Amino acid sequence: MQVSPSKSQFVAVASIAAELSAVMEVAKEISLAAANAKAIAFRAGEKAKGFQPITDFINELAKETIALVNDINEHALKLYRLTVKEHRMAEACKRFEKVAASAESALHAASLRESLQQTRQRHADCHREFSRHVSELLSQLADVMHPARAARVIAANSRIEASQAGEYLQSLQAVAESVDHAAQIIHDKVHKCRGALSMIGTAA
Repeated sequence: MQVSPSKSQFVAVASIAAELSAVMEVAKEISLAAANAKAIAFRAGEKAKGFQPITDFINELAKETIALVNDINEHALKLYRLTVKEHRMAEACKRFEKVAASAESALHAASLRESLQQTRQRHADCHREFSRHVSELLSQLADVMHPARAARVIAANSRIEASQAGEYLQSLQAVAESVDHAAQIIHDKVHKCRGALSMIGTAA
């Protein structure tokens, strides 16, 4: 059975919301990892002197990601509302077209054609707005990729600095691994969001 464009839009927007929720949770985990790393680096003192500023970078990246995802969630909500609106407009157009076709020879058929034209225009406007929001959301998702890439670079540097931390080596390396893993998850989730958006953007 073929899935209608509006249904595929609903599915795509719902999946994006789920992926963004996961991204938010992972970003919070990075923030927690930064706090743990700061505490470990403080206890390690001079042995982890090079690691201390890294924890600030990790925390800033987590905050940046959370802020970006909050903005994206607002946009995704607008996209969902537009999906509902466009679906309703499409259904209204279909009904008008059926009525107009069956009343073609009626005395006041012209008034129906005018209403149909207005409905089609509103549907076209809604469709354009939907497409614009898809493009904007794709751009915002691209922005989330930047802190995720930066986090992976920082994680690599963290491993180097952790190697100088003596008995704190394993604890700080665990932090680096958790940041690297979290950044990879964010990258993968955002990539899925962009894929889903690209599909409905193409369909639109």
